[in-house]
Amino acid sequence: MALSFYDISVPIFLRGLGQLSHLLDKGLAHAQASGIDPTTLVNARLAPDMYPLAGQVQSASDASKLGTARLAGLTAPSFPDTETTYAELQARIAKTVDYLQSVDRALIDGFEDRPVTMKARGNELNFTAQRYLLQFALPNFFFHVTTAYDILRHSGVAIGKMDYLGRF
Repeated sequence: MALSFYDISVPIFLRGLGQLSHLLDKGLAHAQASGIDPTTLVNARLAPDMYPLAGQVQSASDASKLGTARLAGLTAPSFPDTETTYAELQARIAKTVDYLQSVDRALIDGFEDRPVTMKARGNELNFTAQRYLLQFALPNFFFHVTTAYDILRHSGVAIGKMDYLGRF
């Protein structure tokens, strides 16, 4: 059985968002068990010029919903980046999952050559949908999920590779 274009996009984003939610659960549990204000972890960052945990979650959400919308030829919903608590970050992930699940696979499958144009840092980037997914959308999404993992791990949360990868 061959994989469809939908199969290598939306389910991958959904799985990653599920693991991100799991990582946030572990982060909150760590904060509560350690007597740490959870906001400390939400605002933690790896370097001064990088987004904090909240920004990484917001960016993973954006990467997956914008990625899916662009593949499907749709306009993604806009979510303001106002989350400051674990509950709000989890709600952001849930809204993103709901959106991804609402996108009809028929809008994605067979459209690998659909033109995708986006602006990044003042430049216009042009891709085919397949090249966009494989060279920009998925790497960008996983950069932010991985960085969220790294922030939590660096902050002392007891997470490991299987927390990132999940169950098979």
